[in-house]
Amino acid sequence: MKRDWDYTVNKIPAMFKSQNSTASCSERVGDCESARSASNSLRLAVLFLRAVRATAPVLYRCLWLHLPALSIMNANRNFIASVIWFFLLPGITQAQQPTAQVEKLFASGVQALKDGRLEEAEKTFQQVLRQGGKAAFVHHNLGIIYQQKNEQEKAVAQFREAIRLQPDFGEARLLIGHSLLALGKNAEAVRELEQAVRLLPKQPQARIQLAKAYERTNNWFGVVDQFRSLRELEPANAEYAYQLGKAYNQLSEWSYQQIIRVNSGAARLYQTLGQNYLLQGRYEWATLEYQRAINADPKLPELHLALALIFLEQKKLAEAQTEIDLELKLVPESKTALAVKQKILTAKGQ
Repeated sequence: MKRDWDYTVNKIPAMFKSQNSTASCSERVGDCESARSASNSLRLAVLFLRAVRATAPVLYRCLWLHLPALSIMNANRNFIASVIWFFLLPGITQAQQPTAQVEKLFASGVQALKDGRLEEAEKTFQQVLRQGGKAAFVHHNLGIIYQQKNEQEKAVAQFREAIRLQPDFGEARLLIGHSLLALGKNAEAVRELEQAVRLLPKQPQARIQLAKAYERTNNWFGVVDQFRSLRELEPANAEYAYQLGKAYNQLSEWSYQQIIRVNSGAARLYQTLGQNYLLQGRYEWATLEYQRAINADPKLPELHLALALIFLEQKKLAEAQTEIDLELKLVPESKTALAVKQKILTAKGQ
């Protein structure tokens, strides 16, 4: 299964940007004085909420719930919220902030993974986690390692953690679906892969894997839908065209089995058999099945039309005329039936 390594590499700088940057104050915030003011405001906000939390828990919860409505020294509220969340949420410490060392360590893990040095990459990413680099894509990369080692249970655990940390991580949902299919957990795979398709609608692998999951759960309508979407994405792809035709064939077979289960003497059952024989060029058997269908439901359209076409092919023009007239009594507005009648009349020289 193809994996987009560049995706992982390109996400490193933004996600693991060092907190100890050597850039000047003006480069980071535009103006040193305003930065100091914002910093003081944040410090005061943190101290204030800490005090409220310790002395008046109810008031603290109210303030926390309404934090987006507050305006502290005209500072950015989203930034304030993220900083306060960092300092006040239990169990989170300064040690968990990614550092330049962790960033470098992560990059070496990515390179090891790209080079196929799986053991080294695994140890490196585990070390990243121990040093505070807990991020969705670190677990994602560990999941990839375990997939390549065919340790699917471990892979699933890592992808689940990546999704917990970042629910809209489409790639993690795609790969967890792949591992769940390998484990035979088809219903779970369907749920994850449906989310993957929602998040990555133009990613062919997401739809291919979802089609596979639908096939394993006998959802043939779903299989058809996915390959139809793939055909729309890549109209010139012959493989998708073939797979769509195969899916339609499977859907037809499934529908046939459903008819047998519901009513083994249904006219549609005989009609389906007649169509299959007709495709095989076995006209006598097809004629027999269509006649059985008419006996089961004399008012069902398309049956006399099919017989008319068979007789026309066999040059039995009188029988063809009789059948097409019966069809037009049932559906006089049928353009197909009218066209077939005209062909019969032309063949008879009328």
